[in-house]
Amino acid sequence: MKIYISATLRNFFGNSAQIEIPASSVRKALAILLDMYPDAGKVLFDDNNKLRSFIQIYVNGKNLLDALWDTPLSEETEILLLPAIAGGAPVVESSTESIISDARRKEVSFDDSEVERFGKHLMLKEIGVKGQKRIKAARVVVVGAGALGSAVIQYLAAAGVGTIKIIDNSEVSLDGLQNQVLYGTRDIKRPKVASAKDRIRNVNKSIVLEAEKEEISADNVLRLIEGYDLVIDCTDNYKSRYLINDACVLNGTPLVFGAVYQFEGRVGVFNLNGGPCYRCLFKEPPPAGLVPSCASGGTISPLPGIIGSIQANEALKLIIGVGEVLSGKLLIIDSLYLKSKIIQVQRQSDCPICGKNPTITDIEEFDYEDFCGLKENNEIPVEGFTPEELAKKIDDGDPLTIIDVREPHERAILRFPNAIVIPIGQLARRQKELDPNKDTVFICKQGKRSILAINTLREAGYTGPLYNLKGGVDAMKDIMFSHEGAWL
Repeated sequence: MKIYISATLRNFFGNSAQIEIPASSVRKALAILLDMYPDAGKVLFDDNNKLRSFIQIYVNGKNLLDALWDTPLSEETEILLLPAIAGGAPVVESSTESIISDARRKEVSFDDSEVERFGKHLMLKEIGVKGQKRIKAARVVVVGAGALGSAVIQYLAAAGVGTIKIIDNSEVSLDGLQNQVLYGTRDIKRPKVASAKDRIRNVNKSIVLEAEKEEISADNVLRLIEGYDLVIDCTDNYKSRYLINDACVLNGTPLVFGAVYQFEGRVGVFNLNGGPCYRCLFKEPPPAGLVPSCASGGTISPLPGIIGSIQANEALKLIIGVGEVLSGKLLIIDSLYLKSKIIQVQRQSDCPICGKNPTITDIEEFDYEDFCGLKENNEIPVEGFTPEELAKKIDDGDPLTIIDVREPHERAILRFPNAIVIPIGQLARRQKELDPNKDTVFICKQGKRSILAINTLREAGYTGPLYNLKGGVDAMKDIMFSHEGAWL
């Protein structure tokens, strides 16, 4: 049988996208797979040998049920290992009602310039005048104005969506211009929402643009989406994804989800007409470091445009009320191998927010960073060095062991001198390579995965002094020459 490895897990499986296993059941196939790649075991299973909640297994496109682990399978079976990226209801047919009511549609009118501008839509029998009026009447929230948001915002504006609220708390940066095509060099260090608003005015001056320079939180998320027809998730972190999902469920607002990582992208529609929510797919976020984000793992430039365009397409179909939308489904696109598949996502009766007995009844002040292991333990704090402190220790020749837990492509961009490379999954069994009489300093891109590495070693019983590089290698770029590893 063939086992397809999602892009976010391939680092644990020798960077293989697909592996053929001579086995007759899922349990036997995974046993053989983990014999081949033992370090992957801690990613897939917890200490009780139970499949982690952020991992889903699909067999021939259907979710694996507990009772089917030992069911005999044919040689043609395809198994998909699907982790959460830091995103069933009945198929929505063309006759499905739009999320925009007829009363609101009838309140809309066009002038001559709009008739000319949207002529290509008006000629489509699936859209026509009624559909275009619904588009103009729609009120849509786009959370995240980065790579995905760049495509979504531009296409919604070009299509004539009447009101677009853009929520983002960050600024345009040079390294974002590679795939955030909404911005240019002159926008660097400007708030993304301000730059996006200026750029969209040149696309369509007739629409209402609302810019909110805020970070999504439990305190503001319900207020920010209240009164809008649709939310489009273009964020790049788990905290925002779960807050947005929970707010949409509690508010009864449909959600269009999108995510990208390296060459893989995903799109789905959640919380539509009794359909599943994001927590039906992944109940909880994964521990930090096990599944990297696009910020730490990179993304090929066109992929967010592809996925963002599909998100915008799904949004317009929901607004108009046409076609089949991805409710109860997840579209997965592998742009490296030009493959795509749609898997079924079923509403779960035990979902903590949309199940039969929900335990989440309000937006909780849930500390996602603490849950994911990003915060320091109050009982055993993670000590660290600033970039300046570490540079001085290296210059002074202090005895140090530097462990680099970054991905191979990250090290290729910026090499850290004299560092030992040990992936987080190998730390426990390779702890004998460390000298407990020396200070051991862990480095990663931003200083978060290294905290997880330190906690992992402590749990494995290592007693030597462990330190984190505060801010990671990113904070040290102005001190170190990347091409020579020399100190400024």
